[in-house]
Amino acid sequence: MSGIIATGIVAHVPTLSRAEITPDFQNTLVEGERRLGERLRALKPDLWVVVSTHWVSTFNWFATLQANHEGICVADEAPDLIPGMPYKYPGDPAFAEALLEHWSEANIPAQRNETKNYHWDYGTFVPLSHLDPEGEVAVVGVPVVLMADIDECVRAGAAIQAAAKKLNRRAVVIASSALTHALVRGREHWPTPARVEADQAMIDMLKHGDIDSAITDFPEYAKKCVVEMGGRAIATMLGATRAVAADGGQLAALQFGDYAQSSGSGNANLVISDQATLAALA
Repeated sequence: MSGIIATGIVAHVPTLSRAEITPDFQNTLVEGERRLGERLRALKPDLWVVVSTHWVSTFNWFATLQANHEGICVADEAPDLIPGMPYKYPGDPAFAEALLEHWSEANIPAQRNETKNYHWDYGTFVPLSHLDPEGEVAVVGVPVVLMADIDECVRAGAAIQAAAKKLNRRAVVIASSALTHALVRGREHWPTPARVEADQAMIDMLKHGDIDSAITDFPEYAKKCVVEMGGRAIATMLGATRAVAADGGQLAALQFGDYAQSSGSGNANLVISDQATLAALA
């Protein structure tokens, strides 16, 4: 089967980057990402498409056209936590080209990222360091776009499925994002009970495969819960998910690890796919 084989949400809390700084209550996120990565890699995907809340574009959608991703990741906002972590992964310029074409056809403003000086943000680096620690699978990165509303993000996500089908890529689309994200100082702090409840309701909706309702309810949920970067990364992933569902088959989500807090944010690892794929992942 070509096209997207799974979508999902993964945590990128900077304290997940190194075992010596990961608090006990966040180990569930690391362990979940590692298990999820092992099982996804066993399905032999061609490509990770990572929509990261920490690659922020003001106006345009970008896709990474670099043939190789190699560098040092520093968390600008927390260099004490991620002071310089090396990474090396293959890219997929042909897929990035196809994605840019489909965005342009959909009247989504898109530009090329082919600069050799581009380095990954930690929202891309942290989850991939657990999902694919040896850099086995190619990566194309996608930003969140500040001028894009939720509807545009959903349409941009749908184009990922079109590009994957066009090139016969078995792709996994990942939103690297927290859920609720009304931050406070002190990583041990939970979100408010109301926001935890709203996060859980969204997670349950995805587990039951109600993608259309998740998209319909998403703008209100994102505003109520102050979802990271306005929910743009998750909305892009949901657009890709709905495009997969439109091609046939009932989708649902599995959770890997527990829901966990970080400085008032809510974090979880979820994978969404068809029943046969979920059975293989379970």
